[in-house]
Amino acid sequence: MSLISNCSTSYTAVAVKSPILSKNSNSFSPFPFPFPRLSHNEKFNVSRLALSHSRHTVKVRTISMALVGDTVGQKGDVCTSSSILAYDLIQGALVRWSSVMDRSLPDPPTAVFLHGILGCRKNWGTFARRMAQEFPMWQFLLVDLRCHGDSASIKKRGPHTVQSAALDVLKLVRELRMTPRVLVGHSFGGKVALSMVDQAAKPLARPVKVWSLDATPGKVRAGGDGEDHPGELISFLSTLPKEVSSKRDVVKALIEQGFSNDVAQWVVTNIRPTSSRDSRSSSFTWVFDLKGIAEMYKSYEGTNLWKIVEDVPRGVHVNFLKAERSLHRWALEDLQRIHAAEDLAAEEGGGVEMHVLEDAGHWVHADNPDGLFRILSSSFQGSKT
Repeated sequence: MSLISNCSTSYTAVAVKSPILSKNSNSFSPFPFPFPRLSHNEKFNVSRLALSHSRHTVKVRTISMALVGDTVGQKGDVCTSSSILAYDLIQGALVRWSSVMDRSLPDPPTAVFLHGILGCRKNWGTFARRMAQEFPMWQFLLVDLRCHGDSASIKKRGPHTVQSAALDVLKLVRELRMTPRVLVGHSFGGKVALSMVDQAAKPLARPVKVWSLDATPGKVRAGGDGEDHPGELISFLSTLPKEVSSKRDVVKALIEQGFSNDVAQWVVTNIRPTSSRDSRSSSFTWVFDLKGIAEMYKSYEGTNLWKIVEDVPRGVHVNFLKAERSLHRWALEDLQRIHAAEDLAAEEGGGVEMHVLEDAGHWVHADNPDGLFRILSSSFQGSKT
């Protein structure tokens, strides 16, 4: 079973610069502007980050977005400024919007999807496209968190923590002039979503629904026998060379070390070919910043965000999803505390809710995507047409 799609795909795009917001702005604000009208036959549109400084072209049925942090440029301009995070923006067929549209027009409802440790935005690609087909008025922002995927090449100041990762995403949506209504985070990404709420202005500009998938707001419990142990995995990866001769060798080494084949296959999606003039010799290199990721995982273990759950900000609905077969991550005290928060939030006009995804382990979007789709769809109902 393939847990995630390859993270090493390269993209071409026309760079369109976007206005800078005030550094003092700490709330979500939509600022739409002109956008080419697209065919009604399109199922969805994908906006991709321009990752190189070379001349870019527009692919058919692709809306091309810019490096974040640039200013508006004329058609054909190529942006070379620094960016915040690498991202994909997948838009439903009824979305006719970009971050440079007429500001008098409201932005479409936006959902942000966040991956876990050692993952990348491609984890959510297939799932987000399915959501875009079902809910054509929505757009879905998929990001590579700091030190991961294509964002690993974007230098970030430390410390590398849950909080700093959340602040990156807040800066990104602010620069893109988006107002997220749904935040979905898997594992480490679940805590990042909660931290986004903690750091954003209260009350939020709009009601927002937060989904923490198979992650509690407090203590992190490592995998059980035969399951993943992220700390041990990161430690072992640090012993491997930066360049490897083949993915197969890495998979073999991981399995011999006691990691499952699924985990091994998932890890090697973080490898990309190195450029070489000699086509007869090939090698691969890691795309992530493993030292930074180790720091992020340590922060994940130590970050406590129960305060967000037990004192839910106005306009926020927090949803926890427990994978049925991921029992080690959920102590009885966690479940009792969440259910107590459900009652308290209901009394005070907030929202906390617990869900269980049947027939799924920790990799919820790979183990039972249909069940996950049905559960998450509740946050998008009412905006289908």
